[in-house]
This record gives sequence, structure tokens and C-alpha cells, in this order.
Amino acid sequence: MTPIETIADLEDSLSAPTSGVLDTLEAIDGDVLVLGAGGKMGPTLARMARRGIDRLGQERCVFAVSRFSGAAAAQALRQDGVKVIACDLADRAAVSRLPDAPNVIFMAGQKFGTSDAPEMMWVMNTVVPGIVAERFAGARIVVFSTGCVYSPTSTMGRGSSEDDPLEPPGEYANSCVGRERIFTHFSKKHGTPTLIFRLNYAIDLRYGVLSDVARNVAAGRAVDVTTGWVNVIWQGDANARAIQSLAHASAPPLALNVTGRERVSIREVAHRFGALLGRPPVIIGSEAPAVWLADATHSFELFGPVAVTLNEMIEATADWVRRGGVALGKPTCFESRDGRF
Repeated sequence: MTPIETIADLEDSLSAPTSGVLDTLEAIDGDVLVLGAGGKMGPTLARMARRGIDRLGQERCVFAVSRFSGAAAAQALRQDGVKVIACDLADRAAVSRLPDAPNVIFMAGQKFGTSDAPEMMWVMNTVVPGIVAERFAGARIVVFSTGCVYSPTSTMGRGSSEDDPLEPPGEYANSCVGRERIFTHFSKKHGTPTLIFRLNYAIDLRYGVLSDVARNVAAGRAVDVTTGWVNVIWQGDANARAIQSLAHASAPPLALNVTGRERVSIREVAHRFGALLGRPPVIIGSEAPAVWLADATHSFELFGPVAVTLNEMIEATADWVRRGGVALGKPTCFESRDGRF
């Protein structure tokens, strides 16, 4: 991992295409359409696809579709050669006007604030998937989902596998199961190659579980270890795996857990940040016997090792926080155990 000192360095790291991405983009034809590209991951994923296609010297488009309520994000993508389209994905007529593309990555959804407006969460997580699945029935689709679709599992085990039943707590997680069911229905109906991309937790120095813990330690705030273990993966690795997943879409869909191999102890990470930041952590709570953990063996079999290790993520996060690096102000709420966000 190269040193990251600026936002430009970080964006470059998160969007650098891997050899696996280049191989995938060379093997599949046509444009790439990223739906819900205005979120935390979407811009860097779209840039990675654009950079990969440019590296191959091909004349293909990468479209980034979102509401894009902020002009800065859209303009930055345009400057990087990504074609930006403002669209409300809940508007069926607007979705019908989107350009055809044989490769679709669906990242849209709603998580935070869902306790206050559950009806909008269900629209975004189940109605929008139906609109998109019908509109792009002839494409191959990678659908972003979450490890929260499983029930919490023993902290002593390997984590939930793709064959485990989907019986999660809380309305948010159940709406995510709904999203998967909707895309599965239309995949079977139309023969649409689809891959369900169950991701947890992507790490960017500006947000993510490691950032949450590091910033709490640095500020002297308590770190709750009740959710004692998590899985994490560098966002650049998650982006690369998402693009590579286009080549593994199938009908009916393939479900794939995407995260790191390690069970990451929140207590141990807090103490590690304490040592790196020169401030002992304030620990509260005790580790619960069951948490959301995922077994990502299959994704490692498909894509090989990750480019950025857990140790590199921890050291880079500590350095970013120590130097006053910007934060997005969007905590992961990984501590939540009831599925309410």
C-alpha cells in the first residue's frame, strides 16, 4: 500500500484497477452502468471501471447514475471521464430513459434514518430493484447487498456462508432480503445473469468501522465492544471484486460474501489505535456471543487475495486520523445489534 497523505492519494488508491479488473473488463463487452453511484463507494467504483477501460485503450462508456444532489461529486466524475446522469431510480419513466448497457452494477439502497421513515426504506430497497430489474432484464447485473441479511452467528465460528438461511433481525435487514428476492425473481423470469454481492464492511480512511474506532480513541470517547468482532475489506478491494463479479453473474443468481478473511476484534483494534495514537482507549461493554460475521471463502477462491491487508488498513487509518484527515461524518453504526439504523 503506497503512502496516503491527501484526498487525491486516497481516491487514487481506492480507484486503481487491479489486474483482475483489467482481465474482467477485457473479457466482457460493452458499457458499464453504475446505479446509485453517488454514495460512499459509487464514485471510486465508477472511476476504477473508467480507469480500467482507459488502460485497455477501449472506446466504452462508464455511466454514473444517482440523484447527485451535490454538484461537486458529479463534476469530479465528469473530469475523470465518467458520464454522469442525474436520475431518481424510483421514477419508472426516468429509469426507462437511461441508456442501455450490458453491464450494470446496482448500488442503490437506504440504510440510515430508516427507523424514522421505514416506508421510504422499503421503496428504495424493494420497489426500486423491481423497476431496475425489469428495465435491464437483458443485462448482467451485480447487486450490492449486505452481510446483515444473515442472522448473527457465533463469534467462535467461521461466519455465515452463502447457503445459510436469511433470517435477520430488524426491518432494514429484512428489506435487504427483499431486495435480493426481487432481483432473484426477475433473474429467473427473464434469465438475467445476476450476482448478489453481500458486502461488509468496506474501509475508506474517511469512514468505516476502523475510522469509527480510531476517531473514538483519538477523541477519548468510549468504544463499545458489545459487537466484539467484525469483518472488513479495503474499499479498493471491494470495488475490484464488484467489477470482477460481472463475469460471474448467473441465472438464477449467485450469492457471494465479500469481505476480509479475518475476524477483527474491536477491543484489540481499539488498543492498537491507542498505541498508534498515543491515547489509551476507553472500553465499555463486553463481547456478545453472537454477531454478524461472514465467511468469504468463495470470493477468495474466485478473486484471490486482497491487495490491502488488515495491518495496512489500521496503520493508514491511524496516520490519517493523527494528521487530521477529513471524515465524512457517516458512522457505520456497527454497534447496532437490533437491525435499527
